[in-house]
Amino acid sequence: MRSSIPLSRKRLLILLGISTVAFNLVLAFLDRKLIDAGGPSIVEFELAGSEQRAAAMIAEWGSSGRDYARWSLWIDYGFMLSYGCFFALAATATRDFASNHDLRRLAAVGVLAPFLALGAAGFDAVENAFLLLALGGHGGSFAPPIATLCASVKFVLIACAIAYVLWGLVARLLRGRRAGQAPQA
Repeated sequence: MRSSIPLSRKRLLILLGISTVAFNLVLAFLDRKLIDAGGPSIVEFELAGSEQRAAAMIAEWGSSGRDYARWSLWIDYGFMLSYGCFFALAATATRDFASNHDLRRLAAVGVLAPFLALGAAGFDAVENAFLLLALGGHGGSFAPPIATLCASVKFVLIACAIAYVLWGLVARLLRGRRAGQAPQA
């Protein structure tokens, strides 16, 4: 009989954090390959906004660049799962900390914050589907603008989720400093 080690929230955050960083490194490598192929970065492609601009970017990449872009978009599904879960869990931990330490505003915002991270990953998934259509020449005039809209919403949502988690980290640090400076008798 095997004994199992329970996966605590802290351990899960560490695993998701490592996974997020690992995916980010692979995506950064692929992005460098896209730029070296003579074209724009994947983020520029996400924000192309029009069929003409997306087609121009795809043409700039050439065959090898299109392959790197395709790989980047498919691997990004793992990245979005990692970062979405990581920031949702980190926001939940922040909210719980705030509730346990009577930090009312931080706790109140924490009711929504985990859903911001999950929403960002969801918009990222839709964005990638439309970018893959555009990359394959099947997106018509609708895929690039929808992808750009989804990318824009994704960036706003994940920025808010990250800001919330950072707010929580600052609150933890300040609380720890105050606890360490207890009055001496």
